[in-house]
Amino acid sequence: MKILIILIILLALVINLSATLVEDEEKDAFPTYGSLRGANRFLAQQLRGLLKCNKNPRLCRVKGSVGPDCCKKKCVNVKTDKQNCGLCGKKCKNQEICCKGKCVNPLADKRNCGGCNNRCKKGNSCVYGMCSYA
Repeated sequence: MKILIILIILLALVINLSATLVEDEEKDAFPTYGSLRGANRFLAQQLRGLLKCNKNPRLCRVKGSVGPDCCKKKCVNVKTDKQNCGLCGKKCKNQEICCKGKCVNPLADKRNCGGCNNRCKKGNSCVYGMCSYA
């Protein structure tokens, strides 16, 4: 009986020592953390601070980011963001959208008719977001 217990302990030890850790080659750009319940306040502050671009501007340039620019502690693309069009804090009006960093009205703009970079043919106008409507 003693020999059987010793064999089981040795087998468990061998399995435990032979197990290897598998590491991902690509690290996740935006690590997801579980619930902070039970974590101390210092740790919670550290995790939140790492995910804000004002403290780490390079965060906005990683793969999967919303945009390469940091405005008000958030990553944005100032070429397409309606709330930060062209530069941080410049808001487009209600019906306008942001195309290449400029606020345009897609319902009437010949160069951005119905959306960014949708040009109307020469001589046509943009009405209600459609070229040569009527």
